[in-house]
Amino acid sequence: MNLILLFLSAAIVNNFVLTRFLGICSFIGVSKRLESSVSMGLAVVFVLTLSSAVTHMIYTQVLVRTGLEYLHIIAFILIIAALVQAVEIFLKRVSPTLYSSLGVYLPLITTNCAIIGAVLINMNEGFTFFESVIHATGAGIGYLIAIVLFAGIRERIERCDVPKAFRGFPIALISAGLMSIAFLGFAGLIQ
Repeated sequence: MNLILLFLSAAIVNNFVLTRFLGICSFIGVSKRLESSVSMGLAVVFVLTLSSAVTHMIYTQVLVRTGLEYLHIIAFILIIAALVQAVEIFLKRVSPTLYSSLGVYLPLITTNCAIIGAVLINMNEGFTFFESVIHATGAGIGYLIAIVLFAGIRERIERCDVPKAFRGFPIALISAGLMSIAFLGFAGLIQ
């Protein structure tokens, strides 16, 4: 039961994008079209889950045992960068159109603060391996939910008559702020 609550907490109550404000760059940049948003969300889920599993093993089995815990941020960044490169190579071979539609935002997953934030939260909270993976998967699903909802809103706004001063980026930021307020309504639901 605790794992389910951990998952729901990471996905909805403490949504990385809308309540912790992590991963905003790709959230705003890729959310113009629903198709690219789904792809980016799935890539983030994959990288978050895999990086949390790998970083937990490296941290507990290598860094802690050798007394090199202070190198955790460097190790985590290297692991995340390697995983993103693997995803990038895979997408380039399997789906060149998807690879080109994600553009510069796919390599930016390496520096996405949601990814490094999740692995650091896992470490700081002292999560076990399974808790780390469940938390990261929940955070990734939360990112996916947020970016897909936001892409749907942005596509609908494009067809609306928006005042000239608010067209484009300003109305996107206002919409993201309103989504954030809505998700903050879940605060305190799960402790």
